[in-house]
Amino acid sequence: MIVTNRVKMIEIRHEIKNQDKKLVFTNGCFDILHSGHVDYLSKARQLGDFLVVGLNSDFSIKNIKGEKRPIINEKERAELLDNLKCVDYVTLFDENTPEQLISNLIPDILVKGADWELNKIIGREIVEANGGVVKTIEFSCNQSTSKIINLIIERYCK
Repeated sequence: MIVTNRVKMIEIRHEIKNQDKKLVFTNGCFDILHSGHVDYLSKARQLGDFLVVGLNSDFSIKNIKGEKRPIINEKERAELLDNLKCVDYVTLFDENTPEQLISNLIPDILVKGADWELNKIIGREIVEANGGVVKTIEFSCNQSTSKIINLIIERYCK
C-alpha cells in the first residue's frame, strides 16, 4: 500500500500503536533499487511488525544530489519499494531530511545503515525521547546507486 499523504500515514501510525505493534522506520532515496537495498530493508522489517519507508521525493533528491538525480522518478521508486514483501508502507517527503516525518510518526524503531554513526542519525533524539530505539544494520554487499551509475559510465560512455 503506497501512502503518499503524510496525514494518512499519521492515522495509520496511530492504528498501529493502538494495536500495540512495533513500527520500524527507515528512509532513503532508493534510486536504482539493488540487492543491497533489498537486503537492508528485509533486515529492517525483521525488527518490528510494520516497516515504513520514508522516500525522498524527486524535489528532495535534486536538492541533495544535484540536478542529474534521481535517475528513477519518485512514482516508480515508490512502486518498486511497495512491491517488496518486506515493505508495508511508503511515504514521500520533500524535505532534505526525514526529521519532520519522524517527528510526525514517532516510530518505535528507527533504522539506518551501519555507515551512519548513531549520534548522527537524524531523528534519533525524537525516537529515544519517546521510548524508542535506534539501530544500524550492516550491509551485506558493497553496492550503491552511485557505484552502479559510475560503472555504467565507465563501461558504456568511454
